[in-house]
Amino acid sequence: MAAGQSRSSNSLVVPQATAALDQMKYEVAQELGIQIPQDGYMGFMATRDAGAIGGHITRRLVQIAEQQLSGSQFTR
Repeated sequence: MAAGQSRSSNSLVVPQATAALDQMKYEVAQELGIQIPQDGYMGFMATRDAGAIGGHITRRLVQIAEQQLSGSQFTR
């Protein structure tokens, strides 16, 4: 499969975020010392490595959302 394609049925709520999420994936992998294949095919990557990248991305996204919410006032 080409870079940016997947068989997942998940879809982005904001499709314009694709480039930013891909960039984050490469940044997190570099921070963890994990080499992402040049062709973008991650099928031969160890499950542990792929999970580590996904977990760190999730933590980072939650942190970003918390920071944005902490600056907002919500009334119910």
